[in-house]
Amino acid sequence: MLSSITRNWWAPVVSGVLAVLAGVAAFAYPGITFEVLVLLFGIYAFLDGVLWLAFGLLAASDHERWWPLVVSGIVGIAVGVLTFAETQSVALALVYVIGAWAVVTGALEIVSAIRFRQVMSDAWLMALTGALSVVFGVLVILQPNAGAYALTMIFGLYAILAGGSQIWFGFRLRSLGEDLTSPIQTASSTSSSH
Repeated sequence: MLSSITRNWWAPVVSGVLAVLAGVAAFAYPGITFEVLVLLFGIYAFLDGVLWLAFGLLAASDHERWWPLVVSGIVGIAVGVLTFAETQSVALALVYVIGAWAVVTGALEIVSAIRFRQVMSDAWLMALTGALSVVFGVLVILQPNAGAYALTMIFGLYAILAGGSQIWFGFRLRSLGEDLTSPIQTASSTSSSH
């Protein structure tokens, strides 16, 4: 499973870059309407869900523990689709939806990080992303009447921090993948020279 995930190191980097861009947009244009924030959230949740579902399917094909990744992916995709299908209705309930989604996916990312800690020293980056998600979700649930401006700022900060963590994690996966292939290449080049 690890080699499958390290080959796809670019996926968390892309997801992280999109999250950072969404966060920067939230700070640059704080006066955006709540509906636009709803759509930004829907895009982010859907793309993040696709990423984690893909990782879960890779884990399942390698007979590894797959369920936290798949569940996180399905939750993200479902929230993204629901956001686009019922934008007006979701806008009202979105504060709670965002909070619940962030807490659930954050907790599942922490579970996944605990699993990865056995094979990579920087699994804490995934745990950090999960912890940030949980904190963000709790803050949103505790302040449901906060204005769209405050929610935009919280979302912007969360997206930038979580995106930066995902970018770092992706590059760490790339480095780990290079470390995994180095002994194989060294061994094959040594045996071919004899």
